[in-house]
Amino acid sequence: MADPSSYRPKPGQIPDSPGVYRFRDEHRRVIYVGKAKSLRQRLANYFQDLTNLHPRTRTMVTTAASVEWTVVSTEVEALQLEYSWIKEFDPRFNVKYRDDKSYPYLAVTMNEEFPRVQVMRGHKRKGVRYFGPYAHAWAIRDTVDLLLRVFPVRTCSAGVFKNAARTGRPCLLGYIGKCSAPCVGRVDPEEHRELAEEFCDFMAGRTGTYLRRLEKRMTEAAEEMEYERAARLRDDIEALRKAMEKNAVVLADATDADLIAVAEDELEAAVQIFHVRGGRVRGQRGWVTDKVEEITTGALVEHALQQLYGEEKGDSVPKEVLVPALPDPVEPVQEWLADRRGSGVSLRIPQRGDKKALMETVQRNAQQALVLHKTKRASDLTTRSRALEEIAEALDLDSAPLRIECYDISHLQGDDVVASMVVFEDGLQRKSEYRRFQIKGFEGQDDVRSMHEVITRRFRRYLAEKEKTGEWVEDGHEDGLAGEATAALQADGTQAGFQADLEMDGLKNEDGRPKKFAYPPQLVVVDGGQPQVAAAKRALDELGIDDVAVCGLAKRLEEVWLPDEDDPVVLPRTSEGLYLLQRVRDEAHRFAITYQRTKRAKRFRSSPLDDVPGLGDTRKQALLKHFGSLKRLRSATIDQICEVPGIGRKTAETIAVALAQAAPAAPAVNTATGEIMEEEPGTMGSGGDPVTTGAPDERRGQET
Repeated sequence: MADPSSYRPKPGQIPDSPGVYRFRDEHRRVIYVGKAKSLRQRLANYFQDLTNLHPRTRTMVTTAASVEWTVVSTEVEALQLEYSWIKEFDPRFNVKYRDDKSYPYLAVTMNEEFPRVQVMRGHKRKGVRYFGPYAHAWAIRDTVDLLLRVFPVRTCSAGVFKNAARTGRPCLLGYIGKCSAPCVGRVDPEEHRELAEEFCDFMAGRTGTYLRRLEKRMTEAAEEMEYERAARLRDDIEALRKAMEKNAVVLADATDADLIAVAEDELEAAVQIFHVRGGRVRGQRGWVTDKVEEITTGALVEHALQQLYGEEKGDSVPKEVLVPALPDPVEPVQEWLADRRGSGVSLRIPQRGDKKALMETVQRNAQQALVLHKTKRASDLTTRSRALEEIAEALDLDSAPLRIECYDISHLQGDDVVASMVVFEDGLQRKSEYRRFQIKGFEGQDDVRSMHEVITRRFRRYLAEKEKTGEWVEDGHEDGLAGEATAALQADGTQAGFQADLEMDGLKNEDGRPKKFAYPPQLVVVDGGQPQVAAAKRALDELGIDDVAVCGLAKRLEEVWLPDEDDPVVLPRTSEGLYLLQRVRDEAHRFAITYQRTKRAKRFRSSPLDDVPGLGDTRKQALLKHFGSLKRLRSATIDQICEVPGIGRKTAETIAVALAQAAPAAPAVNTATGEIMEEEPGTMGSGGDPVTTGAPDERRGQET
């Protein structure tokens, strides 16, 4: 590991002008390329105290052994040079979008005497018209098959074409009317090129004029009683409309635009691009990248634009590019795009209307692509094995942690405090083993104390299972553990929670199946840093459990914390072990916050009528329908309540007592003005309380 101070340029050596810089390692390989409006200010950021640098940036500067730069006159030149060097050197620390396939295009070889329609991949060739990209080659073939009956353009290879010309016999498509057979002279080069031009015009979105022309010819043929020709034209029109249906109109103003969306987490990012031409989605593509440097969404967009348009010219760069975030600064990128197109390009964030709605669709596709990528990565057996081995090595475990349990605490400003336990076995989710906890040992917000309670309750259950099956009887006492568990839990305030756990699951094993908490994990992961890890370790020590490892994953820098350690373990950002720990932590967070929201929503829907014995939903609704609101029901007399069908006097008395004992509901508040609103008939939730717009708890604080 190199010391950045060993190759830091001397003061005054770095110019204060735009340029591109390269970091090289000890073998002179380029490991990072960047651009800057001011080289002096940008490079100075790399040569500061290592503890102030982001972990990924810290890894890069300690891997490098030298830095060099090239001065340019404008930021646009810097952008162009940066792109060229990234393509040339393929630096390991730059964002590199990778794809698992080469996207196919529908191509028309207008540079040939007899243009050919075909599927093409790879680099674009000069003189060839491209449409797409498409997700699948079969989608191109389906479209071409529909269009050939109207535009019978050549689709055969050069060898087939020459063989047909030599023998004087066309191929099968020539016989069935799906090729104009220029190989045997049925049409001359000019006529065939005109067909190819019409094909390209139709694919470019200029469809209305041609359809109207065909409809006019069909009508004329029918009037002249040439019904066979009219039928063929009718079938041609139907084929064209079917081809158009494959690309529905998404933007009514025949817009030419590319929409780019980004979905990202701490380690990876997925980019999706929709190509809209003539208001229709003509193609879609996407990439996934490792975030090997600290980077913003705007910078990810900038790299995507470089990769997307770096080799393009002219109309291949659309007039409008819609993105989720703008690069900083945006002017050089916009000027670079305009230079490649040859005219102005609008680079902006859609704010409203159809374009914003379509951007949301692209964003959902990007999110799904990221989830699919992670799922494929997690399902690979070799990858999972390597991840478990890396975790074992980093945490100094005796063996790979085949069962990992992760715990997270969730609450909203100290209300509805809950916890989650998720289980991964062999690197895969075991959802049947997931568990949820309500924190009952104390009131208020204390994540550390909550973590201690949850770990204690979970492993008390495990020890109780072991004692019940005879695996462990402490000090020879028959009920040693159960008694000690109760005494200890009473002392630390978690007896109520432990007793609820016992009542919820029971300790009986009548069906012979393993109990819910019977299996111990090899590794306990907590969502948090040193305090949460210390609380979990203390809970295990108090129970006498010393064969379960504990670690914590802090979200801010993805650092792994171990008990009694002052410094975290920093796994390499490309580590499969770090990826697995992150996935476990995120799943625990999702499971906890889902439970917390459900619990909070249920509390909001509660009503004093819920406490009336024997009063079901049907009679509750009848009461609310009769009186119009809970407020009016509360002020009603017993005789008035008895007027409701199905409500007897005894039940009416019980309802009146329950409503009198319950505190009145808080008044509804207009969240925009702060005005207290009068309760109106019919404005109540399922429990009968008034309903206000918005979510008060969401405004009051953030969920954790």
